[in-house]
Amino acid sequence: MNNRLYGNLIFEWSQEGRQGYSLPKNRFGNYEIPDALRRQEDAQLPECDEMTVVRHYTNLSANNFGVDNGFYPLGSCTMKYNPKINEEVAALPPFQNLHPLQPAETTRGAEAVCTMLCRSLCELTGMHAFTLKPYAGAHGELTGLMVIRKYHEHRGDDARRLVIVPDSAHGTNPASAAVCGLEIVEVKSTAEGLVDLDDLIQLVKSEGPRIAAMMMTNPNTLGLFERQIPEIEKLIHEVGGLMYYDGANLNPMLGAARPGDMGFDVMHINLHKTFSTPHGGGGPGAGPVGVREGLEAFFPTVSPYHGNFAVAMRALAYILSLGRENVKMVGPLATLNANYIKECLKDVYELPIDGLCKHEFVFDGLKDKSTGVTTMDVAKRLLDYGYHAPTIYFPLLFHESLMIEPTENESKETLDGFIAVMRQIAEEAKAQPETVKSAPHHTPISRVDDVLAAKHPITTYRQLLADDATSSCDE
Repeated sequence: MNNRLYGNLIFEWSQEGRQGYSLPKNRFGNYEIPDALRRQEDAQLPECDEMTVVRHYTNLSANNFGVDNGFYPLGSCTMKYNPKINEEVAALPPFQNLHPLQPAETTRGAEAVCTMLCRSLCELTGMHAFTLKPYAGAHGELTGLMVIRKYHEHRGDDARRLVIVPDSAHGTNPASAAVCGLEIVEVKSTAEGLVDLDDLIQLVKSEGPRIAAMMMTNPNTLGLFERQIPEIEKLIHEVGGLMYYDGANLNPMLGAARPGDMGFDVMHINLHKTFSTPHGGGGPGAGPVGVREGLEAFFPTVSPYHGNFAVAMRALAYILSLGRENVKMVGPLATLNANYIKECLKDVYELPIDGLCKHEFVFDGLKDKSTGVTTMDVAKRLLDYGYHAPTIYFPLLFHESLMIEPTENESKETLDGFIAVMRQIAEEAKAQPETVKSAPHHTPISRVDDVLAAKHPITTYRQLLADDATSSCDE
């Protein structure tokens, strides 16, 4: 699609000499900028009036999609609705206008918020203490692993450098361990999608003295509850290792089970996922780390401040809004919604592992493979019907993975609408597969070449003009 034809770039609205701003008179005098800091030529900026700018960016914002627009069943990411009261609380001037370096006696209210949130998280997870300093889930993983490493070093057990990670784990698990200077070893999954206990036993027997920790997500990435946690934590603890809980999938556990009660020693929480903050595209986020009693002394100083304070504000508002009784409904309702979708679609989409799931589940593409319609095609076609696509091609255990997570907020009517569209796409795949393979058809931009876009991204207007000129000459 020719972007200039559709006026998608602010540069295309530019007219020389036109402006949409009025600066106040200069009250500071004129100062020469050193030549070394000056541009050799003027910046290539668009020249537009205010109305054009407002219309342009308003139209662009209408093309964005989020949970406020429609159903966003992004598996593994828990894109739940963020109640507007959370935004009001986070925007209260006494909190919003705080500066992290202002005198401590003027920040007592903010300190109370952090203390209250930490106590709430301890109550919900069974941990003894929390730090709010990590800025994201992966940052929380790194912080938790630093606690584990420091714990072993404090005991003089420097040989413990091995971290066990299930083959179904999030990719950040081995990455965080590597950044922390630890080694990674993988434990296999069974045909049922759970940790292979026999494989783990052999691994513990051969590597026991070197094991620093085992990282687990429960429910795991397939949305399945690891039923053998007591046996697993006993194996790891008996050889001197610690258990790490990846809190990415904590949502279905709220009101049902607590990681601390399962025997986990360290965990992080994706605060922006489980406790509602608008996220995606890199932020905002927060990854508080909790530990059992005795490990809080090893919290590292990963940030001089209390992490992303606005996310903490939203999380506390969410917890207090629900209250002790209603927060217990989060996990069961998320589980109910996921199982409802799964059972309604498993006759037309391949369900590699049957049985009860928790908050999310994974299909292995369409059941009818003869159509040639892929998971990517299904995801693109969903856009035509006004739905954000689920996570695709993850986890890597299946070739055509389609991971769906509805969250607890969605109504039966919304779920029924999504189910109907998914069934419609399955029928289209049989009757008119080319329609699905060439989707989307009703979005501002049609299907792009993902590989070309990744290998040769056009990031500047000047490059776009050059590329268009080359294309015209070639034609």
